[in-house]
Amino acid sequence: MTTFDGIIPALVTPLDQDGELLEDGLRQVLDFTIDRGVHGVFILGSSGEIYGLDAAQKRRVVEIAVEHVAGRVPVLAGAGEISTRECVRTARMVEEVGGVAGLSVLTPYFMTPTQSELREHFRAIAGSTDLPVLLYDNPPRTHVQLELTTVLELAAVPGIVGLKDSSGDLERVRTLLAERPEGFSVLMGRDTLILPALEAGADGAIATTANVAPRVVAGIYDAFRAGDLATAARLQEELAQLRDLVPRATFPLVLKEGLRILGVDAGHGVAPAREIDPALREELARVVTALDAL
Repeated sequence: MTTFDGIIPALVTPLDQDGELLEDGLRQVLDFTIDRGVHGVFILGSSGEIYGLDAAQKRRVVEIAVEHVAGRVPVLAGAGEISTRECVRTARMVEEVGGVAGLSVLTPYFMTPTQSELREHFRAIAGSTDLPVLLYDNPPRTHVQLELTTVLELAAVPGIVGLKDSSGDLERVRTLLAERPEGFSVLMGRDTLILPALEAGADGAIATTANVAPRVVAGIYDAFRAGDLATAARLQEELAQLRDLVPRATFPLVLKEGLRILGVDAGHGVAPAREIDPALREELARVVTALDAL
């Protein structure tokens, strides 16, 4: 069974003010994070504003990522559409492009499916592709939760190989880690809980803040694996100041602005996401510059 581990940034998608893809900007983001030690990259997630990209843009993001990463780290792609049909369409497109290690599938949002409907949703997507599938549970944003029994039932489905958990419920994660089948990856999706999740037995994290502070976030994992818990704890504490800034503007503007401050052309957000308060930008500049120097 395919397993995923380490720190995998959920990358932003650089766009111009009209929402067109900035191809060189995407290459810059890929190099910025990989050169600073991340263990994989994740494209077409919510940080990548998949909801604002058309089909041709999604395909081009996958093509550029696979070509430019060139095997340096695994590339994961997201299928974050609302309907089963659209997720299947994205899965087949990603598989057709080739070179992607796995597919992360978010629970539907706006609608509120039952657990039975969610099981059928994920079974259908996993059955439509040979790509390994990661379940993605983010109830604070989607208002839909994969119950623990649902996750464990889906873990037995061929092709479903893990879970990104952004619930923020560490006790739930601990229970899952105790009951998961062998080879089923559990990745933390809440950046403030990376170290506690690793200590509980998680395999890594898919982290939005690793766009801007990849060296720090990867350092948490690397220090933990090396047995240097003091360094891991210090880096986790340092990361909190960046994470606290992320919700202070429309997501993911803080991530894109942070990258711009560090010299990476991350472009603009999907309209209507546009505004960052000048005072927030000044605070962000201090934080990201300090973190990049760690």
